[in-house]
Amino acid sequence: MRNLHSTLTRLSAMRQRLDEWNDVSDDRLPLFSGFGSNPGNLQAREYLPSGLRPGAPLVVILHGCTQTPGGYNQSANWTRAADEHGFALLFPEQHRANNPNLCFNWFSPKDAGRGRGEALSIRQMVSAMHARHRTDPNRVFVTGLSAGGAMAAVMLAAYPEVFAGGAVIAGLPFGTARSVPEAFDRMRAHGGAGPDALAARVRSASAHKGPWPILSVWHGTSDATVDPSNAGALVDQWRIVHGIAPDPSRTDTVNGFPHRVWKDAGGREVLEEYVITGMGHGTPLSARGGFGEVPGPFMLDVGISSTRAIARFWELDKNPPAKDEAAQLPGLPDAPKLRQPTWAKQTSRPTGGPVGIQKTIEDALRAARLIR
Repeated sequence: MRNLHSTLTRLSAMRQRLDEWNDVSDDRLPLFSGFGSNPGNLQAREYLPSGLRPGAPLVVILHGCTQTPGGYNQSANWTRAADEHGFALLFPEQHRANNPNLCFNWFSPKDAGRGRGEALSIRQMVSAMHARHRTDPNRVFVTGLSAGGAMAAVMLAAYPEVFAGGAVIAGLPFGTARSVPEAFDRMRAHGGAGPDALAARVRSASAHKGPWPILSVWHGTSDATVDPSNAGALVDQWRIVHGIAPDPSRTDTVNGFPHRVWKDAGGREVLEEYVITGMGHGTPLSARGGFGEVPGPFMLDVGISSTRAIARFWELDKNPPAKDEAAQLPGLPDAPKLRQPTWAKQTSRPTGGPVGIQKTIEDALRAARLIR
């Protein structure tokens, strides 16, 4: 139903491919335990560069489905960026007991809101990092891939006073789904709320009135797992939350890829979008960019380092390039554009199936060991 079989097949294949890739023993990422009541039953790992100074920024990294912190980091190499620019890293880690496919439960009402479940566990981890390592509570950032990206969007909405900024890679907007069937529908761009309703869900997720976290959005135009229209919905959601106009303040290309930036009334860059033309589902890497990034399943060498670009958007880079060099990050020059984005033009999709379909879908997901 609506290509459910193909989606299940892709996720099962993803799990098989990543089991070996993620079997990484990384002594650089020790366990971070005893961080609170942990209602979401998560695990965590940390990374502290040598000589980390008090008041350093903190970056929270949420892996994708079937991934682990070690596997994700060996490709994206956030630890090297942390070494070079002096910030701490926190890696929340999912358990198979929570989700057999190691996805963060971004769609679950008991896990994806303020003061409960996995979201509260991650919030407790951040508080414990501040207490133990004296990181800067005003410079906390969160990023993630796929389900991790969708969970990053949850954290920004549920705890906007905690995070200065975020980055969502191949993810989905906050509040777009509240069940497994809805999650799969939204991943395939079926149904869902409009921009104003999605923005209202962010505003009602906490009592926060602003300022709001800044956001970097990344998505491949050939993503067959999470439809690229979700990136546009995410941009619209946070553009409205920030109260900025639909038209971007700047449109350019970075390493050959379309890039848009929105500024607030004070001239600060608060929202950006990278459209990685021709890329499938995964995190963009630059294996030849000199950053030590390594391609792997769903960690894709396309000639641009999302790690470095995101860190720069968050102003974590102590030595940013000169203004005239800002439009060309290190990496492959002018990666080929295989398909141009349609930006704001979204094609309407069917909005759903029969009311009784939920049990059928959930039974199929349990048979594939994708939910409990």
